[in-house]
Amino acid sequence: MKQFLTELEEAADRVTVALDALLPRADGPEARLASAMRYAALGPGKRVRPFLALQAGRLIGAEERALLRISCAIECIHSYSLIHDDLPCMDDDDLRRGRPTVHIAYDEATAVLAGDALQAVAFEILAEPDTHPNGYVRSLLVGELARAAGARGMVGGQALDMYLTEEGSADIGLITRTQRMKTGALIAFSVSAPVILTEAGKEARTALEGFAHDLGLIYQIVDDILDAEGSTEELGKTAGKDERQGKATFVSILGIEGARDRARRLAAQAKEHLAMFGREAHMLETAVDYVLQRRA
Repeated sequence: MKQFLTELEEAADRVTVALDALLPRADGPEARLASAMRYAALGPGKRVRPFLALQAGRLIGAEERALLRISCAIECIHSYSLIHDDLPCMDDDDLRRGRPTVHIAYDEATAVLAGDALQAVAFEILAEPDTHPNGYVRSLLVGELARAAGARGMVGGQALDMYLTEEGSADIGLITRTQRMKTGALIAFSVSAPVILTEAGKEARTALEGFAHDLGLIYQIVDDILDAEGSTEELGKTAGKDERQGKATFVSILGIEGARDRARRLAAQAKEHLAMFGREAHMLETAVDYVLQRRA
């Protein structure tokens, strides 16, 4: 785990430096917008999704420069989603990663615009020739990210998540579908994008996508457990919101121990997907343990 944590930190640093160069600077009449974008995207964060992209890409021989740019695009989409999730009209949160959320640090309108602009930057990064010399490959990346982030992926999952909050009850199937879309889709893109770069075979893509879908569910189940058991100080965001809102979650349906058992079974399954890669997949396997054991 020590090596994993070192590599995770190094990957986060590399992505932060690359993002710093790609995002607009905070000057001129648009300074407030640019500042809010940079506040969200360059602030503290584990950068787990970019790490997965870098590791999956190395596993199948993708070019490092392209992987880093894809990682930056992923982080822009993730940052935009967090900005919008925290808005008063969504989860109405004042705290994210131990700091005031963007609409608190700036204002609500600036937060909306910063999220919109970060989403646009993500596609701009993928569309540029520096990401890949082949325009067809770049178009595939743009299309895949659009699906992962849109109505059939992350945004659709957020809509279902709001439905779960409003209804207060749901079966495990709907909760699983919601989280596969809301959390799992962007994680799946993180490991499938390198396959597009390398034109790796169907077997490799199926294995990596299966791994990513299971990892995305583990991530959300652990989130639900932490929301129920953790503190605001530990999490860096408001704890206990799911129960106060009467929201249907893995914990509300399965209970704490049932949710933990589901996460452990998914962890074993996620690792099985990586068997074809042998020891070369050690970092991705360790990522499963990291997500399963995380406390924030």
